[in-house]
Amino acid sequence: PGFRTGCKIAVIDEYGKFLDYATIFPTKPREDVVGSRKVMTKFIHQYQVQVIAIGNGTASRETQQFVVDLIQDQNLKQISYAIVNEAGASIYSASKIAEKEFPKLDVSIRGAISIGRRLQDPLAELVKIEPKNIGVGQYQHDVNQKQLTEKLQNVVEDSVNSVGVNLNTASTSLLSYVSGISPRVAENIVKHKEANGAFTTRQQLLDVKGLGPKAYQQAAGFLRIPDGTFWLDNTAVHPESYEIAFKLKDKDLNTLDLEAAAQQLQVGELTLKDIIEELKKPGRDLREDLPPVVLRSDVLSISDLKENMVLKGTVRNVVDFGAFVDIGIKNDGLVHISQLADRFVKHPSEIVQVGDVVEVRIINIDKKTEKVGLSMRKVH
Repeated sequence: PGFRTGCKIAVIDEYGKFLDYATIFPTKPREDVVGSRKVMTKFIHQYQVQVIAIGNGTASRETQQFVVDLIQDQNLKQISYAIVNEAGASIYSASKIAEKEFPKLDVSIRGAISIGRRLQDPLAELVKIEPKNIGVGQYQHDVNQKQLTEKLQNVVEDSVNSVGVNLNTASTSLLSYVSGISPRVAENIVKHKEANGAFTTRQQLLDVKGLGPKAYQQAAGFLRIPDGTFWLDNTAVHPESYEIAFKLKDKDLNTLDLEAAAQQLQVGELTLKDIIEELKKPGRDLREDLPPVVLRSDVLSISDLKENMVLKGTVRNVVDFGAFVDIGIKNDGLVHISQLADRFVKHPSEIVQVGDVVEVRIINIDKKTEKVGLSMRKVH
């Protein structure tokens, strides 16, 4: 979104591949609503658009209203929208990574692509930005920067390896965070995929230049091939545990005596438990347990709200005195620190983080100032 320079639109497919772009001016000062609608409608029908991601920066609310009016006036029932945190998008768009990905595109269009991809797969997109550029706390500039960078890099690496990476869709940036894979080897994996087509088994990684048996052994369990030819390649089971997985394949995993099986298979109970969990749900993404993104097709006005209404919203900002939550109206509502939980809270970050989807109850409405007080007590 933007006022003077217009709203930058980028269209991407379900895999995040860039398809098309345009600049529209639906808000002041130009306010070319008719022309903007024509462009949006054309893109929606041409590319079968299903979701519109709107950055939460300048002109976000005005652009949101424009999108809602378009959806309702043209009866686009298949379309929904979401507000996406655009922190760090400008850092990415001017980076060497973005320049390499989209050498012919303007930085603002690169930023729009990044916002869309964040909605699809936030982890895959955010690894392209230094963690400290996405806002990790009010006091991040007061601590030792070297230590902060090291700690944040470790957290990102742990997150990537915990979730796992789709070998056939992952970017160089994402692959380079996988244990055992250096940035150069990550580049070679992508080049090999482009030259030879999608990987069908993990074993094919050994054909990649610079990736030897040791690196393969270390990295393979963190890489997934959802449509591969070998069933274990879509699990977190490492190659050295394949033999154990084969022996468990035809057993009833729900009634298995873990202690006895561990002794029989000569493997630790914790390792066996992890293997069993993977075999029960191959291809499971840990993030599936998190609350889904709040998708909307309309916008609320403050006159629609009533005290004691319970709504779902997204945490937009966390400060010392509470958290601001987007509940779909023009201004974010405030959950004061005293309303975050049914216990004493020293700091709001103990309860919520930016991006969390939370259930809130409206406790007061000031229509004059358009401020809304929210509570998570006896709700969360």
